[in-house]
Amino acid sequence: MNYPFDDCKKEIISALQKALSALQYNCSIKLDTPLENLGDFAFPCFPLAPIAKKSPQVIALEISSKIEKHKWIDRVEAKGGYVNFFVNTSHLVSSTLDSVLSKKETYGHLSKKNKKVIIEHTSANPNGPLHVGRARNPIIGDTIVRIFRAAGYDVQSQFYLDDMGKQVAILAWGIHHIDGKDVVRSDYEKPDHENVGFYQAANKLMDEEETVAQQINDLIKKIEECDKDTLDMIHAAYAPVLEGINESLRRINITIDQYVPESLFVKDHSVESVIQKLKKTKYCSEENGAWYLDVESFGVSGRSTKFFFTRSDGTSLYATRDIAYHIWKATQADMLINVLGEDHKLESKQVEVALRLLGVQMLPQPIFYAFVSLPDGKMSTRCGRVVYLDELIDECIERAYMEVKKRRGTELSEPAMRKIAKIVGIGALRYNIIKVQPEKDIMFKWEEALNFEGNAVPFIQYAHARACSILAKAKDVCEKTNPVLLAHDSELRLVKQLARFPLVIDEACTSYRPHLIASYLFDTASLFNQFYRDCPVLSEENMMLRASRLAVVDAACIVLHNGLDLLGITAPKEM
Repeated sequence: MNYPFDDCKKEIISALQKALSALQYNCSIKLDTPLENLGDFAFPCFPLAPIAKKSPQVIALEISSKIEKHKWIDRVEAKGGYVNFFVNTSHLVSSTLDSVLSKKETYGHLSKKNKKVIIEHTSANPNGPLHVGRARNPIIGDTIVRIFRAAGYDVQSQFYLDDMGKQVAILAWGIHHIDGKDVVRSDYEKPDHENVGFYQAANKLMDEEETVAQQINDLIKKIEECDKDTLDMIHAAYAPVLEGINESLRRINITIDQYVPESLFVKDHSVESVIQKLKKTKYCSEENGAWYLDVESFGVSGRSTKFFFTRSDGTSLYATRDIAYHIWKATQADMLINVLGEDHKLESKQVEVALRLLGVQMLPQPIFYAFVSLPDGKMSTRCGRVVYLDELIDECIERAYMEVKKRRGTELSEPAMRKIAKIVGIGALRYNIIKVQPEKDIMFKWEEALNFEGNAVPFIQYAHARACSILAKAKDVCEKTNPVLLAHDSELRLVKQLARFPLVIDEACTSYRPHLIASYLFDTASLFNQFYRDCPVLSEENMMLRASRLAVVDAACIVLHNGLDLLGITAPKEM
């Protein structure tokens, strides 16, 4: 798809190429976004300074003197070593409104790339409900999936299912050996909540009784031997838990395209193939029957320079099966992305080293995230000291309901308030997590998540609802518009912001930074509110100007809706 700023950038680059050629300067052209009031695009001259042996400001003056006015270029200014380009605003306004209003729900989407991307996220152990600490994984993962789809990629989300590990073995042992009467009952009637008590009780017994630990270890060995009865028992134990996890994900608008069980790669002997090939590398050694790679020369330091890929009894480890999984994934797609907690950095590096040694060309791009915490402290499924994602979702919806009731309790019916509260509450949860760069810690605070004035989703959703309300009230709309009439600074700033939407999607995709979409939406909602304050719409007496402003409202409504959809958040028509 082609957008106004795409055409604009092409014209600017063409004009720069001619100017640089005339001045006999040879360099690549990369445009920056300057600070406000310093233009719409900027060309930095600093890389040319050592070549031309002139100051960047002198070079900027030389280049700007060679740039002529074009359809898109209104004027050029040399300032601070940059050539700043100012776009022809009337042409931009007309082109942008045409583009948004014609493309509607696809506005912002980029051209098809004809490339498949596999994005692995969540991949939680199916031994209990998702907890708040790792809530970022599915939310970041799903948002990345949505952004890459909008950017033109064929995307498949995958959940790597640990159906052979110690955690599911403990769960299965607990379900088969512990009386349900001895398990603490959950307040939630969901299978993940109902079964996690068996896991916690079995885990405690395993630490206390050697016979229990031995039985669980025997179970793990049978799993790796692909004993059918054992695998069936394991599946029967974790399947209800996995469905409970999926139910939680669906509550926050997340679905997974494919579940890939790690047992698949043991059954087809690809794990054994990985083990045999790694043993033949010069970095491989054996210690007490267990095999490992010495990864110190690959930049791994400290106590973790030995990457064990078998146990002393010859069975494989989770990371070994992960290597086989990645080899398989590399045959299924053109690009691999993994969303991982920061505690997986070492294992991710070890897997990457092993893949390189095995000659795998396509390596995964990891996106690491820091954990979410609440003021009450850390959480652990193993010990039962945990706040579950379902609890956080319920709390978000209930607190949103109290806010809606406080503001509109006398106007709306109970079902209407509950509907809005669900939209706002789930939106608040997703937005408050995604607005922060993945690698930064999050302390989830209610006063921030449900803020109707600051950088929070209710502020953005309210701007969308306001736009919907204006459009619904508009009657006898003049079909003719004249973008030239849109000359107020608040109008121009808003339309320029709407024009930037495809550029932001592209940057969020190529830089793996989903928080850029959240920042863009907050800025867009702020500019829409300024436009609403400064430029009368429904009360405007000039019918053509009124129609032109309604077109701006319609365009802003579409962009806010599309942007919120990228974050997996509903754009309400009423708040």
